[in-house]
Amino acid sequence: MDVFSSFLEGIDHPDHRARMEEILTWVQETFPQLEPVIKWNTPMFTDHGTFIIGISTAKHHVSVAPEEVTMVHFADRIKEAGYSATKGLFRIPWKDPVNYKLLEDMITYNIQEKAEFTGFWRK
Repeated sequence: MDVFSSFLEGIDHPDHRARMEEILTWVQETFPQLEPVIKWNTPMFTDHGTFIIGISTAKHHVSVAPEEVTMVHFADRIKEAGYSATKGLFRIPWKDPVNYKLLEDMITYNIQEKAEFTGFWRK
């Protein structure tokens, strides 16, 4: 978590900081092969240099950005979880529980779908 320590220290609200640390730690422990990085002031996880998922903060929620292809693939499950979404991210309100099964499935999907991918983002 050293990679994310400066980012986490910059979160003023202690509950929000703890929530982000919990989520980022969960990703790192669940997918130890992924590399934690900060790009564009956003915590991200990469695999063989390609983007897998980004997780950032906003005033009222955590933003989870797995790329548009993944958002489309999981659109029904995101809606079922009760999360609002755009074409590139979904929002987990600070007060709501994290659907870790959905997060796990999205990350697994991106790892599998991008196994042979050599760029950072999908085109």
